[in-house]
This record gives sequence, C-alpha cells and structure tokens, in this order.
Amino acid sequence: MTSRDQLLTQAARLLRQRAEIDATDLFMDNLTRPEALRLAAAARSAAPASRADPPSATSASVSAAPEPTGPSAGGGALPLLPTSYTELRDAAMSCTRCRLAEGRTNVVFSDGSESARLMVVGEAPGANEDKTGLPFVGQAGKFLDLLLATVDLSREDSVYICNVLKCRPPGNRNPMPDEIESCSPYLEKQIELVQPEVLLAVGTFAAQLLTGRQKIALGKLRGEVHSYHGVPLVVTYHPAALLRNPKWTRAFWDDLQLLRGIMDSA
Repeated sequence: MTSRDQLLTQAARLLRQRAEIDATDLFMDNLTRPEALRLAAAARSAAPASRADPPSATSASVSAAPEPTGPSAGGGALPLLPTSYTELRDAAMSCTRCRLAEGRTNVVFSDGSESARLMVVGEAPGANEDKTGLPFVGQAGKFLDLLLATVDLSREDSVYICNVLKCRPPGNRNPMPDEIESCSPYLEKQIELVQPEVLLAVGTFAAQLLTGRQKIALGKLRGEVHSYHGVPLVVTYHPAALLRNPKWTRAFWDDLQLLRGIMDSA
C-alpha cells in the first residue's frame, strides 16, 4: 500500500468519525475526484449499522403543487428538438439562442450515464465546467460525488448530471429569466430521453423551475417529494452552498435519505 493509499484510508476513518459526531467542516483541496470517490467508498464500507431507518417514499410528504408546464422560449420559437440523444446534444453544442453563447468556452451538456436511475439537475456551469465542458468538476463537484457515494450512487453508472443552463453566465452570476426560458427546453428533452426514476434538483433555480413554484424559497421546497410530469422530484441545496454554509450539510444528507428511500421502493 502506498503512502497516498494509507492517507486515504486514514481520511476515510476520520470522515466516518466526523459524521458520527455531526462535524460539518470538510476540506478536499488536494483530492482528485477519483480519490474523493475512493474516500467515500471506504468510509461507507466502514459504516456501523444505521441507528435509525431512513425516511421511505411512503412516509415522505408528497407535494400537492401542480405539475410544471415548462417555460415558453424567450428567444423566439424554439425549433423542433431532435428525438435522439446524440442529435439533441449536437443541437445544444451549436446553440446560439441567448447571449451566453457569445462568451462561452464550451457548452456543458451533461456527464454520467445516459441510462441512469437518478438525474441531478444543477443551475449553471462555473469556470471549471466552462473550461472542461463537464458539469460539477470543481470543489462542489467533488463534494457532490462524495455525498452521492455515501448512498451508493455514482455518475460512472447510476447518475446523470446536467444543468438548467448549458453555458456559463459571466462572473458566475445568477441565470437571467430569459436565459432559463431559452435553455430549459433542452433540459426538458434530456429528462424525456434519459427517463430517470428520480430527479434531484440542487439549488434555487433548478428547484423552482422543476417544481413550477417560482417564488418559493428553496428551504420551503426541500424535505418533501414533488413530481415533475410523474417523475418523483427531490429538492435540496447546491453543493457549492454547502461549502459556504456547512451547517446545511445535515439537511442535504436528510434529502439524500429521502431520495434513497424513493429509489429503494421503486
């Protein structure tokens, strides 16, 4: 075993201990994504038996909000989108429907398995995503991978990840309403083609779009099961917000348990 492997083993033990005492701060600046996943797997394999049953889909509160109908395209009539995944991706790669196309380095379409059980929907690409063309590859992405791994989910085989916007807003500002209107039809088509069993919306803009409840705060949307055109939808905090506000990590964990309960009962 290399010294690096020994350090990861020790880190996994520390991670489990910190979880048991509800410690929240976690720093991963020097970890690669594969190392973060190995750390999560090692911590999970060392986990003691659960002290309480996770919430099940049958016991969870189910939102009675009306089904979202999807926004109209603000940039004019949207051309008929392709019905094949490859053609849809190609169309997004050359999209110029909003101002964000002018400043992008790469279109950030998706990552993960196209046959995934879970689809994670974020808000918009950041600098690292714009550079690589892949969603959630920075510190927030490593943290997301780590958290998903604790409930046996991975973008390598069971998770598909994308964003509401496919291009980075300048300076990582919030998405504008017309940008969401122009780009969200691609997301709607992704959901239709991937056909996930469950949706996880991370962050305010993804949560409000998919629930159709535009003026409701994220904190009031989470903790219950919504429905997006018949697909169970769980809402939670963006992993970048967890890095800024570690106290929200426990709420994110609770939402993951709700999500896992839905998947286990499917």
